[in-house]
Amino acid sequence: MSVENTSQATFYQYRLLKKVTFPRPLVVIFLLLPLVCVLAEIIAILWTSIFSFIFSLPIILWFQLAISRSVLIIVLHSYSKRWRFSYKLPWIGYMPDQHVNYRTFQKVQLHTTWIGLCLIAILLPWSPISFVVSMLFWHIWLMLPRYYGFLTLRKQPKDGLVKLNEQDISYYMP
Repeated sequence: MSVENTSQATFYQYRLLKKVTFPRPLVVIFLLLPLVCVLAEIIAILWTSIFSFIFSLPIILWFQLAISRSVLIIVLHSYSKRWRFSYKLPWIGYMPDQHVNYRTFQKVQLHTTWIGLCLIAILLPWSPISFVVSMLFWHIWLMLPRYYGFLTLRKQPKDGLVKLNEQDISYYMP
């Protein structure tokens, strides 16, 4: 390897402060929640609630994607290529692909939560109750792992970096 190649390389040295894994029982409960909710909707409202339940998931994912991208543009003044759409549990939705500033991650998730709830509330008068309940469930269900991560990282310094792995969230200091 030539000296020229090594002098142009960028090395990142982050110190891992905390790694939060999701306990297996928590993951099982998390995966059973949609089944419990759809059964409760079928019993309490109508058997056709299953269609609202299925149809509301892509709508909530789209809402969260639009809100997250908008917040990133406002906060970072550009579209961040570090974020992508993830289909892996527990990080379903528009999530960071690399190390990202903890405060930025937190801002995006807080704004996504509150603006998403406001959009659901706006749709309340014009939508069937089963559809609104389903949207509310999916919105909260998708945000739960993120808030579990925030809860476990609350005592860490706020100027660190977050990396989302398949079954855990890692917190680094630069």
